Amino acid sequence: MNRWLIDANNNRSVTVEMGYTQDLERNFSKWSLLGICFALTNSWFGISASLITGINSGGPIVTVYGVIIFTLINGCVAVSLAELISAMPNSGGQYFWASVLAPPEWSNFLAYITGFVGYAGSIFTCASVALSIGASLMGMIQINHPGLTIQRWMVFVAYQVFNFVAYIFNCYGKTLPRVANFFLFVSLASFVTITITVLAKSSPKKDAKFVFGTFVNNTGWESSGIAFIVGLINPNWSFSCLDSATHLAEEVPHPERNIPFAIMGTIAIGFVTSFIYSIAMFFSMSDLEQLVNTPTLTPILELYYQATGSVPGATFMEFLICFTGLGCQIACHTWQARLCWSFARDRGLPGSSYWSKVHPKMGIPFNAHTMSCIIVGILGLLYIGSTTAFNSIITACIVLLYISYAIPVVLLLMKGRDNIPHGPFWLGRFGQFCNYVLLAWTVFTLGMYSVPYTMPVTPGTMNYVSAVYAGVFLIIFVYWFIRGKRTFRSREEREGTSQVIVQSEIATKAL
Repeated sequence: MNRWLIDANNNRSVTVEMGYTQDLERNFSKWSLLGICFALTNSWFGISASLITGINSGGPIVTVYGVIIFTLINGCVAVSLAELISAMPNSGGQYFWASVLAPPEWSNFLAYITGFVGYAGSIFTCASVALSIGASLMGMIQINHPGLTIQRWMVFVAYQVFNFVAYIFNCYGKTLPRVANFFLFVSLASFVTITITVLAKSSPKKDAKFVFGTFVNNTGWESSGIAFIVGLINPNWSFSCLDSATHLAEEVPHPERNIPFAIMGTIAIGFVTSFIYSIAMFFSMSDLEQLVNTPTLTPILELYYQATGSVPGATFMEFLICFTGLGCQIACHTWQARLCWSFARDRGLPGSSYWSKVHPKMGIPFNAHTMSCIIVGILGLLYIGSTTAFNSIITACIVLLYISYAIPVVLLLMKGRDNIPHGPFWLGRFGQFCNYVLLAWTVFTLGMYSVPYTMPVTPGTMNYVSAVYAGVFLIIFVYWFIRGKRTFRSREEREGTSQVIVQSEIATKAL
């Protein structure tokens, strides 16, 4: 029999054993999967887009050393996710693992919480990416029209444009692997182009003490430690969303091997690009104060201008950032749509029967994709009302995703790591160490990322992330008790579905 047919049958049988039908085509290869995973995480782009936080809260050292810190921490997160997806390759990712690993009496509830929290994290992440590239576009316009004062509504319009463009790209399922490969190339080519240009054109260079030893605290916090922690949100955001590849488990052959490759590859590429990029940018900076107060509201654009002394040159490099960000936004839409679709087919959302459908011609979960993008568009209205409140959503996306990772990891440790069938990616004791690092960091971020960004605290500078958590969990618990606990598909029901599918296929073959 043809090897590809054997592979297809094996992949399909695993999906059936888990209680699902094979609804999506396996169009992604190992490399296109890496492309979409890195396009979303895109660490060096994340450093550029969120540089303002790090500059005010720690200066160069919080970014440079933050990249190292989060390579290590999120490397442990990556190992934990890679082990679980290798053992249980399913598009549900975290919530499916929680369902399988939890005690029977808690399986439904914990799976439901995990799925809802993960989906909320993906929505908030998508909104944060749309804002970053919308702000980038407005920065390019402002630097070419110095008399322009950027207003919130302008950024909001740009936000909606990028959200819609990414939506259109994701409506063509068979092209997504090629799009992912293309934007992987765009990201790496842009990184090389910008890094070399900035280093070559900037003069004089900052000394090593500035890059590796300058601490800036413009937060108002007396404690330098608190200021440093607030600044860590920048590099932390740049290494987030590592679960994205897991939700493509039913669209790639051999997910038990290819997805761990994509996750670990994303960390490796992310470290190399973001570390080199951060150091190069800070060596090339001339006026830190001007970066903080730039009228473009885009510090990295001001840095490019300082390095090159050319508005067209700075604009071109920022265009590369913006174009790379579009690839990130497209990947983000792919991720959130799959998460919504997989959760809906287990009836985890209101209207699940509608969101769980796959469009027969497009080959994508079109309804789930459309609904998710509309929610992201609505969230953009929050930016017009309060930039501080919107920034809290950015923080929430980081922590909510960590919570969704932590729940199945806790359940894995409670069940016993050796009491489940291992996949081909399994690191034994080191994997267990990584599990504990993930849990410790989740607890740390839940507390420390909730502190105000600046002092003294005013309604305009308050960190509202705790309110975001409260809102998310209020929705979760209200829906669960009103309807979810009666409709959410249980582990036992999935097992029954698996048997029905197998029996149906046997009967069909007998005919």
